[in-house]
Amino acid sequence: MTSFVLKIIACIAMLIDHSGYIIFGGFSWFNYIGRLAFPIFAFQISEGYIHTHDLKKYFLRLGIFAVFSQIPFTLFTSLISNQFSLNIFFTLLLGLLAILLYDKIKIKVIGLALVGAIAYLGELLHVDYGYWGILVIFAFYLFKSSKVFTSIAYFLLVLLKYLPNLLASNFDIRYICLFIGTFAAILPILLYQNKQGKKMKYFLYFFYPVHLLILYFLGINFL
Repeated sequence: MTSFVLKIIACIAMLIDHSGYIIFGGFSWFNYIGRLAFPIFAFQISEGYIHTHDLKKYFLRLGIFAVFSQIPFTLFTSLISNQFSLNIFFTLLLGLLAILLYDKIKIKVIGLALVGAIAYLGELLHVDYGYWGILVIFAFYLFKSSKVFTSIAYFLLVLLKYLPNLLASNFDIRYICLFIGTFAAILPILLYQNKQGKKMKYFLYFFYPVHLLILYFLGINFL
């Protein structure tokens, strides 16, 4: 399992997830498959931090595409929600910042506090996946040396995300499936062999806003 294969899996899962809203006009079983996407993107950010040759350029790319993707993201989400939020690139950018600050600060308690502050900031800014998304990115970095601890930490974070809804809905099958779909992302991540594979440096960056725009124009004609 290379980085290339992981990105392809994530892009396909994301496309299925978003297409479900256009095909079915709302939530559907497509969204269960779509839960695979974000955790893989989160994992790729932690790997990107470790392997990038130029961290400043990495931040700059994420920032540019965060701004560039916001209009397509806002247009698409307007079809399914009235709530404003910032697109996933802002989540990835804050997650990368959390890793950087934790890594550079020698007193790790302070580093963890800053990670918490960034997660809270993400929630205030209404980034996609909120505080949870930032914590997932950081957890993949923090436990990078152990697949066992990575799996445990990720399981606990998925539990944190869905347990309130599971309890409130008396374990509604929809939330059970969302829980399973989200946690299932750990399987391809654990199979990752620390190899890049085929290079697709800018494919994901452009795929995200372009597919949102296409789905938006399809949506305004069919929804």
